[in-house]
Amino acid sequence: MASDVVSARTRSGFTLGPLWLQVLIAAVLGVIVGVVWPHEAAGTQALADGFVKLIRMLLAPVIFITVVVGIARMGDLSEVGRVGIKAILYFEVLSTISLIMGGLVADILRPGAGMHIDPHSLNAGAVASYAHVAGQITVVSFIMGIIPSSITDAFARNNMLQVIFFAVLFGVVLAQMKDRASRLVDVLDELVQALFGMVRIVMYLAPLAAFGGMAFTIGKYGIGSVVQLGEFVLAVYATSAVFVFVVLGIVAHFAGVRLLALLSYLKEELLIVFSTSSSEAVLPQVMQKMEAIGCQRSVVGLVIPTGITFNADGTAIYLSLAALFIAQATGTPLTISQQVVVLLVLMLTSKGSAGVSGAGFVTLAATLAAMNAIPLAGIVLILGVDRFVNPPRAVLNVIGNSLGTIVVAQWEKAFDRSRAGNIVTQR
Repeated sequence: MASDVVSARTRSGFTLGPLWLQVLIAAVLGVIVGVVWPHEAAGTQALADGFVKLIRMLLAPVIFITVVVGIARMGDLSEVGRVGIKAILYFEVLSTISLIMGGLVADILRPGAGMHIDPHSLNAGAVASYAHVAGQITVVSFIMGIIPSSITDAFARNNMLQVIFFAVLFGVVLAQMKDRASRLVDVLDELVQALFGMVRIVMYLAPLAAFGGMAFTIGKYGIGSVVQLGEFVLAVYATSAVFVFVVLGIVAHFAGVRLLALLSYLKEELLIVFSTSSSEAVLPQVMQKMEAIGCQRSVVGLVIPTGITFNADGTAIYLSLAALFIAQATGTPLTISQQVVVLLVLMLTSKGSAGVSGAGFVTLAATLAAMNAIPLAGIVLILGVDRFVNPPRAVLNVIGNSLGTIVVAQWEKAFDRSRAGNIVTQR
């Protein structure tokens, strides 16, 4: 399992320490290098990108096989639909709460007030590509985009929505075949274990990825860009923290989960996500860890992939804050009803851009274009700090996905509390 990869040794037998500590030290060193040698540090992005590419290389087959095996072993297709609907409803409620929280914080802190930015002075060309993609997103295009043009194309482009769609269909067919498909399901199960073995090997490179990610971010963008838009960055981090410890804390309490213990259990994955700004970098490990603490494999195989599309708590906070920040910075007055409309549009556009490259900016562009009240060119204002607000978004998404898996597993009576140790309260 991912938790087994906790240390490395030199030839002399000297222990380098647990993986989370290696990642933490590497991230701190990355920040130092980024500050002291910014020009050289800007070239370290390949370390983080290479690590994420290695994980993405394995992500499509891992997600595909996990979903297929999970559905096939459920047998009862009504159970498959029930788990999927519960997961979607859970994630939708939490995402809506996070959108509202982001809007409330923007109204209270008003991070963009007083900037007096003239919208006409902004370089609209810098966001032209995002605006173009946003203009292509419709309900029909979204639905058609879920259906792959071919099986190989979905895997080649690593389109998770299409991979999941094909996996669900294949899993349903195997479930109907019952005993005739049992040998194939067993083979697929063995194959996914081999893929997880490859993930464990790749995880040895996590400290290098953490170093490269932090050094690149500080070296290229500098602390100055954060200072300039410090209130916006602070608002994103503060809202994300409040959401974790208040909203998710309440959910964890009623689910009998010790939130701090869960965060400690996932500390390696959360540090990697924070350093690389990519939640995809730890999805296979998170899936294994959820199963290890008692969540039934079939539930994990359905809920985690569902969360890729429908669980975007961190992104939702960022989007609502960003939209209202741009309105404040450009002096665009919004009534309460208009702000409500912004949130409603974000709820729709955030789902429509799932699986699209640069989804955050695409969603924001689609929302501002649909509103036609907040200047679309205002996205330029947050381009410089987007890399700095990516970490809390990705971390929050992983935490929400993990807790959601435990919650849905409990609803389905598919959670073995005896395996969870101190992560849950014993009843």
